[in-house]
Amino acid sequence: MQSGRSGEKVVLGKLGKAHGVKGWMLLHSFTEPPENILNYQNLQAETDNRQLTLLIDQSREQGVNLLVHLQGVDDPQKARTLTGSKVWVDACELPELADGEFYWQELINMLVVNEQGILFGQVSRLVETGANDVLVVQPTLESIDQRERLIPYLKVSVIKQVDKQAGCITVDWDASYLG
Repeated sequence: MQSGRSGEKVVLGKLGKAHGVKGWMLLHSFTEPPENILNYQNLQAETDNRQLTLLIDQSREQGVNLLVHLQGVDDPQKARTLTGSKVWVDACELPELADGEFYWQELINMLVVNEQGILFGQVSRLVETGANDVLVVQPTLESIDQRERLIPYLKVSVIKQVDKQAGCITVDWDASYLG
């Protein structure tokens, strides 16, 4: 998917605490696999209301996260000023996906209806559970009720269609399900 929506931020990770005396930092990557975040050259962050371009000049794995060294950040004091900063790229920098695949941010705010045409609400976020991703569907004024629903993102068995043009996801999900 070439988003074409230049200027739209896509958060790929978050900087954690400083590590050691040479400015290394923990990086919590939201990419799959986590080291894919290292493929992006124009990582951005914001601190003190200033947008910064980050250049990772060294990295290594640290459990499920990464330890990174940023060019120009050579001591723990500088690293601490970035702690907690979200790291993003412009949406147009994301690689193209195969047909039927979507980036999470593309699904946010899409309406969710079942095969009978019952509106459950709209996707507020997605949650990664390990077994499968889950759509968190918040009710809208037009929804069948005011319940939040958690609907597994299981292609074929639950997710029947994702229509980006219409902004709608059709699911095989009964209104009585507690999920």
